[in-house]
Amino acid sequence: MRRLALTLAATTVAVIGLSACGKAGGASEAETASAPAPAAVPEPTEGEKQTLLAALPAPYNTGDLANGKKVFAVCKSCHTIVPGGANMTGPNLYGMFGRKPGTAEGYKYSDIVKAATFTWDADHLDQWLASPKTFMPGTKMTFMGVKDAKDRVDLIAYLKVETGYQPH
Repeated sequence: MRRLALTLAATTVAVIGLSACGKAGGASEAETASAPAPAAVPEPTEGEKQTLLAALPAPYNTGDLANGKKVFAVCKSCHTIVPGGANMTGPNLYGMFGRKPGTAEGYKYSDIVKAATFTWDADHLDQWLASPKTFMPGTKMTFMGVKDAKDRVDLIAYLKVETGYQPH
């Protein structure tokens, strides 16, 4: 009986996981299977992360990376942040800073996001994170936003450190 319960639980998790990453705009199973393996990029050390954090403009240079990672836990159900990472329900966010919205390869964006004329920076991301539906009405992103301003600062600092951002 215990083995049956574990098998059913594993099957349920697999079905839920597959349905969450399904046809909401991410890559199809065939696209994912044929995608080249991502190039290995060395993980920055804690010291390198702290150096990058200190080089960010205020207020992001005071961000709490541990809290940013904690806030990102909600985001990672739909987004990856690793080089060459998969698109899921949402696009991979690696390399997003300095990139025009709607241009991550292999992800099907809503028309409103594809039509955006800015590039992602901390200010635009802060507005998006506060309320995606208000910032860009018509987006297919269903996330309600991060209401706490300090959590947004920490999340943006975390994303800058973790997604390949290089300060100028």
